[in-house]
Amino acid sequence: MASFCCLFFLLLLAASTAATSPGRLVPYDLLYADGVRAYFARDWGRAAELLQRALHSYAGLREARRACRASCRREAAFLGGPAAAAEGPWEAALFGGVLQRADCLQHCLGSRLGAAPSAHRASRAIRRDFEQREPYNYLQVAFFQLKKLDQAVSAAHTFFVANPQHLQMREDIEKYRRMSGVKSDNFRDLEATPHWEAYEAGVQHYNADEYLQAVARLEESLTEALSALEECRALCEGPWEDEEEEEEDMQPGLYEAVAAHYIQVLKCRQQCVLEIATKPGRISATEDFIPSHLDLLQFAYDQVGNQALAAECAASYLLFYPTDEPLLEKMKQYRTALGEDTAVTARESIQHYVQRSLMEKKLIYYAVEHLGGTFNDPDLWTPDELIPESLKEKHREDQEKQKQETLDVEESEKRGPLPFEGIAVTMDSRQMNGTQRVVFDRVLTESECKDLLRLTKAAGEAGDGYRARRSPHTPHERFEGLTVLKAMQLAQNGDVDWRDAKLLLQASEKSRRIIESYFAPGKKLHFSFTHLVCRTAVDEEQEGRMDLSHPVHADNCLLDPEGQECWREPPAYVYRDYSGILYLNDDFQGGGLFFTEMDTVTVTAEVHPKCGRLVAFSSGKENPHGVWAVSRGRRCAIALWYTHSQEHAEQERVKAEELMEQRAVEQDQPDREERQADHSSRSSSELPVSSGGARPTIRRHKPGSDRMQQPKELRARDEF
Repeated sequence: MASFCCLFFLLLLAASTAATSPGRLVPYDLLYADGVRAYFARDWGRAAELLQRALHSYAGLREARRACRASCRREAAFLGGPAAAAEGPWEAALFGGVLQRADCLQHCLGSRLGAAPSAHRASRAIRRDFEQREPYNYLQVAFFQLKKLDQAVSAAHTFFVANPQHLQMREDIEKYRRMSGVKSDNFRDLEATPHWEAYEAGVQHYNADEYLQAVARLEESLTEALSALEECRALCEGPWEDEEEEEEDMQPGLYEAVAAHYIQVLKCRQQCVLEIATKPGRISATEDFIPSHLDLLQFAYDQVGNQALAAECAASYLLFYPTDEPLLEKMKQYRTALGEDTAVTARESIQHYVQRSLMEKKLIYYAVEHLGGTFNDPDLWTPDELIPESLKEKHREDQEKQKQETLDVEESEKRGPLPFEGIAVTMDSRQMNGTQRVVFDRVLTESECKDLLRLTKAAGEAGDGYRARRSPHTPHERFEGLTVLKAMQLAQNGDVDWRDAKLLLQASEKSRRIIESYFAPGKKLHFSFTHLVCRTAVDEEQEGRMDLSHPVHADNCLLDPEGQECWREPPAYVYRDYSGILYLNDDFQGGGLFFTEMDTVTVTAEVHPKCGRLVAFSSGKENPHGVWAVSRGRRCAIALWYTHSQEHAEQERVKAEELMEQRAVEQDQPDREERQADHSSRSSSELPVSSGGARPTIRRHKPGSDRMQQPKELRARDEF
C-alpha cells in the first residue's frame, strides 16, 4: 500500500501544462452543423460565415483548455511532496490538490467560454472532422460560389495539405492553378504549423550546403517544436472527452481510477513528441525529430565556423545518445579547438526536456510493471536500463512470438510445383517484405501479349462502359476496360478475332491455376471478376501531376490508415480472397504496382510491369497496394480477382464460356459435313481400300490450329 501511495502522489505531482487565452465562444459543433445545413441549402454566404466561426470556436476552445490547464496546475500544485504528506493524512494532502485543481478548471473554463465546459463537448465524429480539416472542404466550395477566389484557394490548399490522397481536391487544386486570377501566394495553409514550415526550409538549405540559412531556419524550427510540444502536453491535462464513452474500462476503486487517469495523462504527454513530429497529411512520425535538429545544427554550425554553438548542439544531442561514437569524437575535436578549460554544456531547454521525459517514463514503466497495462514508448533513445526487467522479458517473448508467427507464415507459404513448365517465381513474400505476395514471369509469350494488346484496341471503341473516358481514379488518364463476356460478344459480332477473345479466357484461366496451386493447393479458387484494362496518360494533363493512377487500397476491406485497420464490410468486395495482375506491356512510363504498410504511405515493395509478368497476392489488409501514375504511354494488363466462395463466382465468365463452346460447335459442324462428303466421294472407289485393314485417316485442322505445331513455349494458350 505504501508503494502505491508513493506512486499515486508522484503521478499527481508529475502532471503539468502551458498557457494563453481566448474569449466567450459558441460551441463549435453547433456552428458546424448549422454551416453544413446552410451549405446544402446553397446559402453560400451564411455557410461561409458559420463554418469560419466554427473553426474560430474550435481553435478558441483548444486555446482556452490549454491556458486554463496550465494556470490551474500552477495555482493548485501538489506542494510538499511525499514528505509533507507524511506529516498529516496523505489523502487530504493529495485530494485537496486534486479538488482544488478541478475547481480551478471548472471556474476558469466557465469564465472563458461563457458556459459550462460540458456544453463544448462534441462527438467523436465531429472532432475527427476538425482534426482532418473537413470544414475547409465545404468552405472552398462556398467561397468559390461567392467568387472569392483567393479564399477558396486557401481553403482548398489547407484541406489538401492534411488530405493529400483526396482525388477530387487534388483536381480542384490543379484547376485553380490554371485560373488566371489565382496567385501562388493564395496557396496558403491556414492551419500551418510553424515548426514544420521552418524545418522543411532548414533541411532544404542544409541539403543545398547553404549552412547559414539552414542554421536560422532549424533554430526557428527547434524553438517552435518545443513550444508546440508544451501546448500538446498541456492539452493532456484535465478530463478527456472520451472518458464518458469509456467508463466501463475505468478502474473500480477511487484511488485506482484517479491513478489510472494520471497514468493516462503521462502517456498522452509522451505521445506528444509523435504529434509534433508528424507532418500534416502523413501517418508516420519523423523518427528522432528533436535529436535530429541538434545533429543537423551541430554540423551546420561547424561548417560556418561557430564551433562553440556546434559543441553546445553536440552536447545536447549526447543527452539522447550518450554513447554515440561519431559525436563523442566530434566533442573531443571541439574541446581541443575551444580549449580544455572552456565549459561545454547542453542547452538548458534540452536538458529540461530530457530530464522531464525520463522522469515520466520511469513513472509510467513503474505503473505498468506494478498495476498492469501497456506503454508504447515513442522514443528510440530511451535508456535500456530504464525499462523494468519484467517488461524486457515480455518484449523478448513478444519478439519470439512474432518470429514464430513469421516462421509459421513462411512454412505455410512453402509451395508445391507449379502446373505449367517454364514459369519462374521472380519474387516471393520474403523478397517483397510482406506476406502472401508473389511475382511470376513467363506466364505469357511476347506473341500472346501482342495478340491480347490487339484485343485492347477494341476496348477503346466498344468496351464495357469506360470506352476511353477519364479514369475513375484520376483525371490525368483515360481508362479502357473489357470483360471476358464483352470480348466474346465482340468476337461473335465479328469485331475482334475469336482467337484473341479465346486467349483472354485462357490466359486468365492459366493465371487462376497458377495462383490456386501456389496459394491454395487443394482448395478451389473461382473467378470473382476478370477485366482487361488499359490506362493511357493524357499528354496535356501531366505537368505538375501529383496523384496516383490508383490510390492505395485493399481489395476486400475498407482501409482505415488512421486507425490502422481494414474493415471487411460492404461496400468492399468482402468475398474476394486473392488478386492478380497479368501485365501485357512495358512501353510506357510509370504505372508500377506498389505495396505499403497499413499507413498507406510506407512503401514496402514495388513491381515493374512487363509482358507475361503475373503479380498475385491475398486480397486482405495485409496487402494494401496502389499504382503509380502513368505519365506517358498506355499500360495494359488483365486484372483478376478470385474467391473461394462458389456463390460469388463470376457469372459473366460462365456466359462467355458458353459462347465459346457454342462457337466451337458451330465451327465443328462444317468439318463434319465436309468429312461426310469426303466419305461419299471415296465410296465410289476413287481410293483403294485394303481388304483386311482400316481406311487411312485424313487429318484436318480447324482454322488456326497450325499453331499446335509451334514449340511448346509458344503454345501456352492451348495448354490451359
